[in-house]
Amino acid sequence: SVQTVTYPLSVLFLTLLLFFLALFPGAFNCCMKISDEIPKAILRRVERFETQKADGPCHLEAIILHMKDKKLCVNPWNRKVKKMMKKMKHKIHRSKSHVRKQRGTRITK
Repeated sequence: SVQTVTYPLSVLFLTLLLFFLALFPGAFNCCMKISDEIPKAILRRVERFETQKADGPCHLEAIILHMKDKKLCVNPWNRKVKKMMKKMKHKIHRSKSHVRKQRGTRITK
């Protein structure tokens, strides 16, 4: 019957899909290589960053720097990158606490 033919085909398709995803982690939008040297001009253009762990679908630890027009995968142990990340986290934390303070103040006439 049609049902008995469909079941083995769906299992085969699922197996092939999993095999493909295991062979090509780039399908998950992973960094495949990282840059060790990053010019300061690029670090100044970073709008946000995210961490890529090697224990998930991606096989390489990296920091993904997001700029207006592109993404760059960099070495997570790079001193300049760590410093930039720390500054950005501090800046975000400061701006959030500033917003909280503003909400608590009232302007009276």
